[in-house]
Amino acid sequence: MARGGKFDPSVVPVAPGGLDQPDVSAEVAACHAEPMVDITIPDALKPRDGRFGSGPSKIRPEAVAQLAAAAPSYLGTSHRQATVKTLVAHLREGLTALWSLPEGYEIILGNGGTTTFWDAAAFCLVERQSQHLSFGEFSAKFAAATKAAPFLAEPDVIVSEPGTHPDAVARAAIDTYALTHNETSTGVQMPIRRPRAADGTAAAGLVLVDATSAAGGIRVEPDEFDAYYFAPQKCFGSDGGLWLAAISPAAADRIGQLTSQRWVPSSLDLQIALDNSRLDQTYNTPALASLHLLASQLDWFNDNGGLEFSASRCDRSAEILYGWADRSPFATPFVAKPDDRSHVVGTIDFDDSVDALGVAKILRANGIVDTDPYRKLGRNQLRIALFPAIDPADVEALTASIDYVVAQLA
Repeated sequence: MARGGKFDPSVVPVAPGGLDQPDVSAEVAACHAEPMVDITIPDALKPRDGRFGSGPSKIRPEAVAQLAAAAPSYLGTSHRQATVKTLVAHLREGLTALWSLPEGYEIILGNGGTTTFWDAAAFCLVERQSQHLSFGEFSAKFAAATKAAPFLAEPDVIVSEPGTHPDAVARAAIDTYALTHNETSTGVQMPIRRPRAADGTAAAGLVLVDATSAAGGIRVEPDEFDAYYFAPQKCFGSDGGLWLAAISPAAADRIGQLTSQRWVPSSLDLQIALDNSRLDQTYNTPALASLHLLASQLDWFNDNGGLEFSASRCDRSAEILYGWADRSPFATPFVAKPDDRSHVVGTIDFDDSVDALGVAKILRANGIVDTDPYRKLGRNQLRIALFPAIDPADVEALTASIDYVVAQLA
């Protein structure tokens, strides 16, 4: 959007209906149409980097610089040649190390994001019936994909209210359990465990985990899943356009079994993705910039201690955010149970006396961006990313900035 003929990055039109866009409901539109109070936050209070978006996320300047330095010999080159294939091999090895994957597990990747992987999984991983834990916007979407598939049985969907999460239930008829490590829309994280029968034995079905906003920021035990899939525009500080998954030998076997029995579109065929990944490439041309930014972030993790390093940064940011909200006279964590509060996406409710959207608008005018609540949740709250690239000191500065704005509004 332009002011006086020049592009102003602080005024960007919102595309309605996007998966992870700020609220565009009538109420929010009315709020944003009102004149904004002119409040200038002192520079000494503000974060050094004001990006707190839940996706796309903050990309570290160092990663951008590394991409720029590599550009002459990397961007615009063939993804079938060593320049790119070597990077893909490095990514696969680095992710294997990050999660200490057991013998036989492997990293596969393909074009598209998590939405593409849901469709691919419906074709290539769900044999007949899946169980889904639905506790927000994104955890409900995979269930919708399997429900729409004419060759699958009606999915078993276990629902809980936003701000909570349900637990999986072992059932004999279920061949695939679909879990979500972190519900980006509501700020709820859940432990990843294979469903257990009454006698304590693990259920026989595959466990597929949507880790889109959790991978790289929350600890996980790989023995508890068969596919841990994600896109790189959250904790991995990259752009979209890719999906990646850590899969078990059982998942690889299921892929081979089902793709030999069913017609599958080539773009959704996980056997094609698996075969190409083993050659350190993708079926179609990948987003080279996204791959490089992902590799830079992954190296930063692994060079500094791996998952313990990256998850600990998120832990510290979460401690700061929720501690502030617990002490605040006008804010409180949306998720009631402390163990369920996400360490990568924090949701903070505001008292009715404080207009959270108005606060977010003032923050944006001061260069502190993308703290808007999730559009469909409809609560008076802010949603704040706590991904590893975000400095915990900046989270602390954000809370000080919010306090300053609220005090000025009062």
